[in-house]
Amino acid sequence: MLFSHISDTHLGLQQYGLDEREQDVYNSFNQAIDISIKDHVDFVIFAGDIFHTPNPSGTAILQMANALKRLKENSIESFFILGEHDISRMRATPVSYVYHNLEFSKYVGRGEPVYHKDVMIAGLDKIRKNEISSSEEKFRELDTLAKQHNGHKILVLHQGITEVNQFAAELNSSDLPKNFTYYAMGHLHDKYVKQFEQLGGPLVYPGSTEMTTSEGIKETEKGFFEVDISSQEAKPNWIKLYTRPQFSTKIEAEDLDTSISEVLEKISSLDKKPVIEIKIIGKDIERDVIQTKISQIIPKTLHCSWKMLQSEDTSSVLLNRPARINDELLKLAINALKSEKLANFAVKELYPLLSSNQLDQATQLVIENFEQFKRDKK
Repeated sequence: MLFSHISDTHLGLQQYGLDEREQDVYNSFNQAIDISIKDHVDFVIFAGDIFHTPNPSGTAILQMANALKRLKENSIESFFILGEHDISRMRATPVSYVYHNLEFSKYVGRGEPVYHKDVMIAGLDKIRKNEISSSEEKFRELDTLAKQHNGHKILVLHQGITEVNQFAAELNSSDLPKNFTYYAMGHLHDKYVKQFEQLGGPLVYPGSTEMTTSEGIKETEKGFFEVDISSQEAKPNWIKLYTRPQFSTKIEAEDLDTSISEVLEKISSLDKKPVIEIKIIGKDIERDVIQTKISQIIPKTLHCSWKMLQSEDTSSVLLNRPARINDELLKLAINALKSEKLANFAVKELYPLLSSNQLDQATQLVIENFEQFKRDKK
């Protein structure tokens, strides 16, 4: 038996305000669906952040509906949970519930197992940090059910795990139920596979199916996993998707002409206009001169951004160590607010909503936390 594990599709994302980037997101998603159909998978798991916002466009809603319809037409079942991008802070009914109600797909995000043939599938929607303690009992219940089931047991979560990325984590691997044979994860946008000693099967992140705004610009692969569960062991196989090329390059100011030529040569070898970022190191050069040189590249790209940096070290800190930046930002917030709890709220919960212009959700989050603050003071 074979199933597909797909996550963080972010349907509806229109990066840089470009229709082409929105279409790129749909193209990558549909590739994953087409490959799953071609390879005759038995079912598909969507591990959260199906949409980029809780109120997606009609186009995004139809893209998902058409994909689920094609799966159904090919006798392929699907199961899904919700990520933080799917859940409205305004307590509105998530759009994805429609697919469950119409029996296009099965929602498994409440921790109530469903059984497909001899496979047990259970999931939980995104659990926020302040909700972790309330999930412990549910994990224990699921672990007991998994231990009693003889076939494969799949746990679907949209969470960060500390051992994978400590700055985007709500749980440790040791917090998870122990008796599942596959942990279908979502939330982190880079692929990752590891067998933890205390877990019954591999913990797997397929990553996002396309580059998203939070990932910056870099040269990387995107895809999903097809998982073979025909034996007692779950064996994930990486499937690479064809996505628009992206890359970031560093240029020394004194080598500007040569480096621009090299970038143009690299672009000429690509079959799609790329998204690129150019970091120019050095300060003894006029911005107008740089702009003139960069103008040779811009028409040959879908999106081109550039910045000047004082030194290689600055570039390294700012661009190659984003986790360190998050850590420093949190330290600054703790120092300013004199509270680790408030700092975590500001940096890890409120800031992501504001930076993605989800103002209604940010407002609701502030209201919810203020009400909790008042209750705590009583």
